[in-house]
Amino acid sequence: MQMWKRCAMVAGMALLALTSQAQTFPTKTIRIVVPFGAGGVADLTARTVAQKLSQSLGQSVVIDNKPGAGGVSAGDVVAKADPDGHTLLLISNGTAVSAGIFKSLPFDTLKDFAPISTLASFDIAIVTPVDSPFKTLADLLAFAKANPGKLNLGTINIGSTQNLTAELFKSAANIDVQIVPFNGTPAVITALRGHQIDAAVEILGPVIPQISTKALRALAVTGAKRSAVLPDVPTAVESGVPGLVATSWNGLAAPAGTPAAVINRLNKDIVAAVNAPDVKSKLHALNVEAQSSSPEQAASLLASETRRWGDIISRAKIPTQ
Repeated sequence: MQMWKRCAMVAGMALLALTSQAQTFPTKTIRIVVPFGAGGVADLTARTVAQKLSQSLGQSVVIDNKPGAGGVSAGDVVAKADPDGHTLLLISNGTAVSAGIFKSLPFDTLKDFAPISTLASFDIAIVTPVDSPFKTLADLLAFAKANPGKLNLGTINIGSTQNLTAELFKSAANIDVQIVPFNGTPAVITALRGHQIDAAVEILGPVIPQISTKALRALAVTGAKRSAVLPDVPTAVESGVPGLVATSWNGLAAPAGTPAAVINRLNKDIVAAVNAPDVKSKLHALNVEAQSSSPEQAASLLASETRRWGDIISRAKIPTQ
């Protein structure tokens, strides 16, 4: 047999195998590995989408929580999984941050995963105690510039999205403030209400109850647009800090090498799930904005966020781990 005919036959057989795999997919339970603990916003977002996804795929979709280690353990599990679409990773801006905060990873963030779609975005806010003298972000900025080093800004742990957003705030506003890390959102809220810190940078969802009960005040959100939950609260850009644009987000990815036909099938069903009215309603109740995408858009977002947060980590001189 001539070489070109043999090559054509092999290519045809490979294409047939991939097509057949996509047509029969999924053949078993799909596992979504979530690098966060159960009960958090990211976990609840994944579970909400997974429930709807199982209906359209005709297979169970289970959540496997693997918190800790900056998401590295969860990423390693998926990077080494069979690239058949049955093991997925909940990626997020935390995935992007990990690429810059760790000296080495057991996987390549941009080469070892095939992003499928984004799921949602989360607003980040700058908040103060309700009885704080800072009624607006302009008030806080004026104090910080007049009193270098005296303003205390709380966040959760070093290297978190909230912590890096605070570093971005510091550099974008050209202010000298003390960024104080805590071991979790409850500790940040306690410190705020006890006036141990002057302000905090936190994901909006967990502090909404405190804002609603007038314990805390949101001075600004750091997204590109105002939050649908707090439409009267201006963005940081509107408040005079043009370089402060940051949001938290998550999505789903498969191991690199997963057939394109399987990725496209998953994308179709994930997009439909994310945009289903009942799913959007459930996510809205979590103060989360449903947001799907194409695989290409999700990959572009992960790449751009990896570069961006890597630059912020470098400029802030945050030690790598």
